[in-house]
Amino acid sequence: MGASDAFAKLPHIGESVRRKEDYRFLTGSGQYTDDIILPNQRYAVFVRSPHAHATIRRIDTSRAEAMPGVARVFTGKDIEGKMNGLPCGWLITSTDGTPMKEPPHPVLAQGKVRYVGDHVAMVVADTAVQARDAAEAVEVEYDVLPAVVDVRDASRATALHDVAPDNRCYKWAIGDKAQVDAVFAKAAHVTKLDLTNNRLIPNALEPRAAIGSYNRANDEYTLYVANQNPHVERLLMTAFVLGLPEHKVRVIAPDVGGGFGSKIFLYAEDVALTWAAKQLNCAVKWTADRSEAFLSDAHGRDHATHAEMAMDSQGKFLALRVHTDANLGAYLSTFSTAVPTILYATLLAGQYTTPQIYVEVDAWFTNTAPVDAYRGAGRPEATYMLERLVSRCAWDMGLPQDEIRERNFIQSFPYQTPVALQYDTGDYHGALFKANALADVKGFEQRRQASEAKGLKRGLGYSSYIEACGIAPSNIAGALGARAGLFECGEIRVHPTGSVTVFTGSHSHGQGHETTFAQVVAARLGIPVENVDVVHGDTGRVPFGMGTYGSRSISVGGAAIMKALDKIETKAKKIAAHLMESGEGDVEFSNGEFRIKGTDKKVTFGQVALTAYVPHNYPLDKLEPGLNETAFYDPTNFTFPAGTYICEVEVDPQTGVVKVDRFTAVDDFGTIINPMIVEGQVHGGLVQGIGQALLENCVYDKESGQLLTGSFMDYAMPRADDMPKFTLDTVCTPCTHNPLGTKGCGEAGAIGSPPAVINAVLDALHGLGVKELDMPASPSRVWEAIQAAKP
Repeated sequence: MGASDAFAKLPHIGESVRRKEDYRFLTGSGQYTDDIILPNQRYAVFVRSPHAHATIRRIDTSRAEAMPGVARVFTGKDIEGKMNGLPCGWLITSTDGTPMKEPPHPVLAQGKVRYVGDHVAMVVADTAVQARDAAEAVEVEYDVLPAVVDVRDASRATALHDVAPDNRCYKWAIGDKAQVDAVFAKAAHVTKLDLTNNRLIPNALEPRAAIGSYNRANDEYTLYVANQNPHVERLLMTAFVLGLPEHKVRVIAPDVGGGFGSKIFLYAEDVALTWAAKQLNCAVKWTADRSEAFLSDAHGRDHATHAEMAMDSQGKFLALRVHTDANLGAYLSTFSTAVPTILYATLLAGQYTTPQIYVEVDAWFTNTAPVDAYRGAGRPEATYMLERLVSRCAWDMGLPQDEIRERNFIQSFPYQTPVALQYDTGDYHGALFKANALADVKGFEQRRQASEAKGLKRGLGYSSYIEACGIAPSNIAGALGARAGLFECGEIRVHPTGSVTVFTGSHSHGQGHETTFAQVVAARLGIPVENVDVVHGDTGRVPFGMGTYGSRSISVGGAAIMKALDKIETKAKKIAAHLMESGEGDVEFSNGEFRIKGTDKKVTFGQVALTAYVPHNYPLDKLEPGLNETAFYDPTNFTFPAGTYICEVEVDPQTGVVKVDRFTAVDDFGTIINPMIVEGQVHGGLVQGIGQALLENCVYDKESGQLLTGSFMDYAMPRADDMPKFTLDTVCTPCTHNPLGTKGCGEAGAIGSPPAVINAVLDALHGLGVKELDMPASPSRVWEAIQAAKP
């Protein structure tokens, strides 16, 4: 039995322990950034560009600065030469060996604006109302330039940046093109598909917010910010933008109301507030309103792709060929360049044994908000493309959707894909078999006939996804362009009474870390979950860590905690051996007790903890007092959650309305610490994925570059009555290279569900002649597709 198998059998592991953090949220005791009011605090409002592309002729701040309560109006001229632009955290090298085009990303616009919402000026006043009034009084004259918003038009448009005259950031590829082309030339059948992965706006429950403060007495800054990785925020801001000593800046991310990736990044507002705090010797606070968030938060997805699959006469995959145009927006966000490359193309093997794959990606600048990681980050784009193509292959070959998948599934592990990744373990057949049974696929035909009798069309859609979590290891990622480490840190502080405080570099903004991490520690040490507290989100308290993104927290952050617990156990055994007057090698530890092998001698964990801090009759020459350990963990590989999702829809051909009637999700997350929390994560991901498939769509006007979906009146968010009752289950193949056997679960639902929904819609509309349909499958789009398919 491996270490992860033994861990899975410990008490508290696999138990649906109620979330410890929920009491403060349910009673209104949570503290978010906007709840914080500091002494001598002023308020900031940003003047944003009303144009998608324009040069700035003149900015007149005189009327605004004369208004009541206004402390200062900052423009690009005020910061010029005093700070650098925002950095990009991942360098991509083009196919010709040249580095990507990396234009400046100014904190406040320097002579030009490049998207509606670009930062032009920052007004600071005594109250938020005064700041807003003054912002409206700032006069800006623009010379408007032509704008481009569609990634497919970028190469022919007016250049956004001098360093990229054709608007291309990079051309990147993976795989052997010549070998793939040779396979296609001899293939019995080739299926082709063109599709768009629609742009999304994250819309976390809590909008972004930040407070910059400065202490003149010790020359130290503090930034309170709604952020997913405060240490990374501090590193990027101090080392790359402001040039400050890192120890002079403290970043605190208190309770955060959701992120979905959009709060990973270093934003211009965070830097401007921190810098202005010293200039004005006061705290400066900014909270985005929802309309501002629509304009300025990093968006997600936005790919246009052509894909081809070569098959033999039996539907066996021989080669895959893909070209993707990826929209990066107006500037490079923190990790934007990795999303359509390292996190996308390397996942295009999926669960299948396709021997040859070639992927080419062109990334473009457009006059839109920057695009970066959004729940799944590259993995949803890869899964959507591949699973749409696989179902199209099935229909072209006259095969059921599940059968073509079974014929091509990977069956032996470890498995080296042709796109760099090596999968350590999985059970793809098991997940598909269980999903078919739970979804009652055998009864589908009867349900289809019942729908037909009501004038409705019923369809069945499959998606067998895989994702890569816990980006790693650091040295490989560094060779691929990462400008940061990808490890995590955990500190275990055992108190004299045996209670424990955990300090983690991961950050919780809805995931339930304060419960899950406490379960891990309680299981290892044999103490109650209530005796474990978890601290995160404060660079002044927690050791350096990389934060939360990419479903990494339990597999990377949890593994770091396990390594620290190993050190705790090693030292505790020495103390126990001393107390029981035995050799250290004779001591065993389980269920909170240290025992001498083969005897009834034992001491509890609490006794050992007290002895560590009250070292009477203690060998101080051999053992230091205290019981406090820190460990870092850098994974040796990604983890690979996978699963099969089956969606069943009813479509009203008269109105185009799509109803998701049934949805089955079977996932392999490895060892599951808390099933209740995992189920909640999957539910949330499914809602977001179904939302993308049927409802959500970020739209810019093609001529003016104005955001047309700038509020919830125009951007359709999923609601409870849009969703069916989900049927969930799991299979388990524990990860082989981390001590918990976990794989990550936070993004799976959003990754696997969109293609399952669209495949189901297309299956329903097949008899009406509809061959293809892009997301979102809104009533108008579905109705128009039906009309267009009529003879």
